[in-house]
Amino acid sequence: MKINIARFNHFFYGFIPGLFIPVGFMWLYLNRFYPSNSGFIETIQHLYPGAIFSKLLMLSIIPNLILVFIIYKTDSFKLATGIMLGGIPYLLFSIFIS
Repeated sequence: MKINIARFNHFFYGFIPGLFIPVGFMWLYLNRFYPSNSGFIETIQHLYPGAIFSKLLMLSIIPNLILVFIIYKTDSFKLATGIMLGGIPYLLFSIFIS
């Protein structure tokens, strides 16, 4: 069964996941590699004023970029644009806090 990705080729179908994929990746990364007994929000609050948080934000954009590359290869340009623009706030925030 082949999935027809062309019917999902809309900007908002990519923008909404593009906003939440970096948060999910940060949660996964911090649970896996950051040694702490505190929760996700407390860890973010601990890291926030430092340069490590900006690097974590830049790292969290990588899954968006990989997904944009895969979807761009299927000629679903509106979907890829939505995912890319969903990651832009994380990039801008990481630049301005570093």
